Amino acid sequence: MVGTSIRAIQVNQHGDPSVLKPTIIPRPTYQPDQVLVKVAFSGVNYLDIIEREGSHPSPPPVDGGRSRAIPFIPGHEASGEIVEIGSEAQHGFKVGDRVAFLGIDTYAEYVAVNTVNLAKLPDHISLADGAAQLLQGLTAVGLIRKGYTVQKDDWIVIHAAAGGVGLLTTQLARLLGAHVIGTVSTEEKAILAKAAGAEHVVLISNGYEALEKKIHELTNGQGVHAVLDSIGQATFESSLNVVRRLGTLVLYGHASGIIPPFLLVRLSGKNVRVTWTDLDNYITTREEFDELYGELVEHLAKGQLKIDIHKVYSFDEVQQAHLDLQGRKSTGKLLIKIA
Repeated sequence: MVGTSIRAIQVNQHGDPSVLKPTIIPRPTYQPDQVLVKVAFSGVNYLDIIEREGSHPSPPPVDGGRSRAIPFIPGHEASGEIVEIGSEAQHGFKVGDRVAFLGIDTYAEYVAVNTVNLAKLPDHISLADGAAQLLQGLTAVGLIRKGYTVQKDDWIVIHAAAGGVGLLTTQLARLLGAHVIGTVSTEEKAILAKAAGAEHVVLISNGYEALEKKIHELTNGQGVHAVLDSIGQATFESSLNVVRRLGTLVLYGHASGIIPPFLLVRLSGKNVRVTWTDLDNYITTREEFDELYGELVEHLAKGQLKIDIHKVYSFDEVQQAHLDLQGRKSTGKLLIKIA
């Protein structure tokens, strides 16, 4: 039986990681079409940092409406066990199912979850891997299938190639036969990116001029077919420069800051396509979710994808988790053990 109060991490004011405070809140109330999940692990993502800082731009149409009102509980993905189920809940879930899900307020012991973005975990996937795979794994599959359809022998630049999404996207792109050029910030991360399948790795500490020169040499001056860019402001100009004629720049984050406005006519020089992708818009229905999740699970089952969990933090170490992610002291996935 679930008690009336639960533990959670709450943000009562925007700021540095010190604003992440353990607290006691009422147990969430679930709707008839929802389930109540006892959370085991919550994923830590850069979006959590942006929301904690309050650094999303406004008005909401610019940032996809993701700005959150104070106070709030961070977190957008987790794994755990269904403990209660609404009378109108769909898609065949039952009490006792081990699940992973996308949603909000996941830095908490219990979360009310819609079943559209809820996945039953196969026996061979642990609760830790379940939390680590979902948001970043679905993002990676969405990027290479829908953001840009990667083809054999394509040249692809993947920024932050040693991050959670970067490592998965690199593995997927190589599975499809693409040539991957990854960017990283340290020699240690370069080793990880190469192990994931990046044929060439460029240290951004050497400047983006080094990347442009390398791509010019590798592609005989043609440029790459696509750039997958989660960095934003710092990489945008270089990303545009290295895309070939009729190429595609896929933006899916702004870790370094928001990209300033630019004239669309600039794209006519090479007929470049620029798109900003948001995972939420790829999985608005259960059918769309199952399409991406099915491919992700298939790759995991075949051993074609490796989930890299950098570290599991305790409930009381959530501030350190944010410090490590924001300070680029981590690779792969960071998790908080909730229960």
